[in-house]
Amino acid sequence: MPYTQYANKALAGVLLDTDEMHAVLETPNDDILPLLHAAFQVRRHHFGRSVQIHVLMNAKSGLCPEDCGYCSQASNSEAPIDKYPLRPSEEIITAAKQAKANGAYRYCIVTSGRAPTDREVDAVANVVREIKQDIDIDICCCLGLLNEEKAQRLKDAGVDRVNHNLNTSKNHTPNIVTTHTYEDRISTLQAIQKVGLDTCCGGIVGMGETHDDIIDLAVSLRNLHVDSIPVNFLHAIDGTPLANSESLTPYDCLRTLCLFRFVNPATEIRVAGGREKNLRTLQPLALYPANSLFMEGYLTTGGLGVSETHQMIADLGFEVKTIETENPLALLQ
Repeated sequence: MPYTQYANKALAGVLLDTDEMHAVLETPNDDILPLLHAAFQVRRHHFGRSVQIHVLMNAKSGLCPEDCGYCSQASNSEAPIDKYPLRPSEEIITAAKQAKANGAYRYCIVTSGRAPTDREVDAVANVVREIKQDIDIDICCCLGLLNEEKAQRLKDAGVDRVNHNLNTSKNHTPNIVTTHTYEDRISTLQAIQKVGLDTCCGGIVGMGETHDDIIDLAVSLRNLHVDSIPVNFLHAIDGTPLANSESLTPYDCLRTLCLFRFVNPATEIRVAGGREKNLRTLQPLALYPANSLFMEGYLTTGGLGVSETHQMIADLGFEVKTIETENPLALLQ
């Protein structure tokens, strides 16, 4: 079996060749455990048995002019979701405190829309300053397209990381969205990196892409040197253009996570949106290649709760990584 060879190449920093990457995505179901074991060797080398928990705050919902086919908040979506402008700062801060109390390493503030206005950037920056004054938690923001000036304002406020997903390959992007381009997303990532912010950038699998598209995405993220990769699995929502896209099996999801681990061996990989729906009872196995996950749901869909998430991690013999466990001195501050 070639799986040990894949792990050895990843540990040596060598990119798998195209045939090997295809072979990972085509691994027979009977070999899924050897494949996971190989991916775990890479994950354990770089991250041990630790798991980072992230919590999302949908700080502004709906009202988006973009036409992303997967999104319930898009202009072409008829999904019955809550729609509201930016939440009051008190609500965002209270949720951050609760996330910290529930063991989250990172709190992710997300707003819908093509790009934030200056007023929205200021509002988010102000709430981040308040959070950072009282709560020792990492902050990630996902606000849409950004230029360097707005990214700098977020960094100055104390934001640690910005998320902006490529979502799929360059070739498949026009099949998913027409209101912005792949290059628009690359420009945002470059602006984020230029000001010295960490980058969170991943994609969604299950949107009609080919294995070539998945491989292209994994390699593109490697070449972009992003710090964190959320791997989402399409949660098809009624009322969206991709509502009838139900093509993933739990094994497809696990094979994809293993590919991303081999291609991006030292990068944080998060099993993200659609985990519960697509992996179902095999969710725990995702943490053999991935080293972080979301807790308590996503933007407009629910997810595994606090106690169930912690129990799953404990049952695996893994441990929750917090800022305090990473830096014991933080306990004294």
